[in-house]
Amino acid sequence: MADNPAMADNPATTDPDRLNGGEALIRSLELEGVEVVFGYPGGAILPVYDPIIESPLRHVLVRHEQGAGHMAEGYAHATGKPGVCMVTSGPAATNVVTPLADAMLDSVPMVCITGQVALAAIGTDAFQECDTTGITRSITKHNFLVTRAEDIPRTIREAFHIATTGRPGPVLVDIPKNIVDANNPDAYFDWEWPTEFDLPGYIPNVTPAADSIEAAVELMLQAERPVLYVGGGVLKARGANALRELAETMGFPVVTTLMARGAFPDSHELCLGMPGMHGNYTAITAIQQSDLLIAMGSRFDDRVTGKVGAFAPDAKVIHVDIDPAEQGKVRMPDVPVVGDCRIAMELMLERLKTLDVASAQPDITPWRQQVSGWQEKYPLTYEQSADGQLLKPQYVIERLRDLSPNDTIVCSGVGQHQMWASQYWTFDHPYTWINSGGLGTMGFSIPAAVGAKAGMPDRTVWAVDGDGNFQMTAQELVTASVERIPIKVALMNNAYLGMVRQWQSLFYEERLSEVYLSHDMPDYVKWAEAMGCVAFRVEEPDEVDAVIAKANEINDRPVVVEFRCHSEENVFPMVPAGGSNDDVIVDPSQQDSLDADREAAAEARAEAEARAARLGRGQGGAS
Repeated sequence: MADNPAMADNPATTDPDRLNGGEALIRSLELEGVEVVFGYPGGAILPVYDPIIESPLRHVLVRHEQGAGHMAEGYAHATGKPGVCMVTSGPAATNVVTPLADAMLDSVPMVCITGQVALAAIGTDAFQECDTTGITRSITKHNFLVTRAEDIPRTIREAFHIATTGRPGPVLVDIPKNIVDANNPDAYFDWEWPTEFDLPGYIPNVTPAADSIEAAVELMLQAERPVLYVGGGVLKARGANALRELAETMGFPVVTTLMARGAFPDSHELCLGMPGMHGNYTAITAIQQSDLLIAMGSRFDDRVTGKVGAFAPDAKVIHVDIDPAEQGKVRMPDVPVVGDCRIAMELMLERLKTLDVASAQPDITPWRQQVSGWQEKYPLTYEQSADGQLLKPQYVIERLRDLSPNDTIVCSGVGQHQMWASQYWTFDHPYTWINSGGLGTMGFSIPAAVGAKAGMPDRTVWAVDGDGNFQMTAQELVTASVERIPIKVALMNNAYLGMVRQWQSLFYEERLSEVYLSHDMPDYVKWAEAMGCVAFRVEEPDEVDAVIAKANEINDRPVVVEFRCHSEENVFPMVPAGGSNDDVIVDPSQQDSLDADREAAAEARAEAEARAARLGRGQGGAS
């Protein structure tokens, strides 16, 4: 500090117990256990970047601020720790709006630090000024505008506490330039790290009420067609082990939503896979025909429920969620359980251990057999590519799955490739599937994979991406190359915005509008090589295995494999938007059989109703 001529005569800078706001911010991050910050410097945040030089913090310099936010998300998904990003004011702050909204919808713990113009300039339309806290109020769990340097340590402590407790989420801290400026004597204060802080009104309800646990167990012991409907809240609660024990204790089938893939092992006999708009037939139908749904950390998202009024019409509902605002928001529960999912399941297990479960519950063997029959009759399926034809994306996913380590972390963009990755990869470990679920952010995959690999450097990380997604955030492969973060990218190039093309084909009479991208423009191999990656192109099925094996052997730089995929392949099963889950469309090879089953079921119901009506009339006549 004494080497700065401008500050040499300033007594505020010569006391080692006095820090300026920029130094205090970096020290606060260090004391919060932060190891990696993803960021991009600029005018208003520049004073904070100077003390980073002496800090043990690793700073990853991104190529676009949106990438910083998604990297922080990927880091948080993979490690369970809060991700941290830092950018300047104005357009930099608006560029992290998308990651903040993404993290908010998917309950991702993240702390975002933004620079702001000096306090005196706020409200004057100063250069690179925007109302960051106003813009982000609805897409953050909380946000702060710090006005005094001495408030920085306490604010950072509070930000991390809020981001990581209760229902996790993003917290933004907006910091005016003048309170972190080493050249401003008023930016200095006597350092103190708060051991306590007070957040009136913020009291997350972690432990469920005992009577709600008792009521939930009572319902579970009455169910004949139960389903554990598991959402991402189980992963946020670190509840995978408790979930498995609960499912095995009760013998209940388990469905894992898009945000919960890996929370329960796909290879387990009780696992039915993913429900929802592009879930598998068994998971969708089991929910529809259940008599009890145990919704565990799931929020009855429209992509799961389809037409809400027709969703699981005969099911009673136990809804376990740490956020009381989720109770009754979409489906009114019979038993609301407000609290941490892991703690709730552990309390349920404690209660069940006092009972003879086998004799206390009905025989659910017929239900398990029916579910097994659906799995056998309507599995996920596709028609394999013939020699000389472009690749089927499902086949590529299967080969990536089988040729990569079992604990590979898979990051996905948004669209058809996301659904195929979720359907065809076998997730037997928690925290190995990272995707943008609620917001559906195209371009999420590559930066999220960089963040995941930065947090878990010893794990293989594959980003499964589409060509539309790739073109949105591919520049972050430069970040991966420069920072020595060797992710692997499986680029499913089908020359279209695939999911949009699918919808236009099915619901707009094949009137394709503005969805064609081209297999050849840009040249993805040359582009990837220009960004410092090793790149391959695969066009034939017999080339797939060798190239994947080669990609998995390269661990000193990023790898991009462009798979030339069939352009007209559709994702099945599919529930039409706004339709009932009972109207699920399966693969064309299975649809005739399903239609026949539905017709037979309808006839059986009509016959049963007629029989009941005749019996009713007979009883009336007798009386």
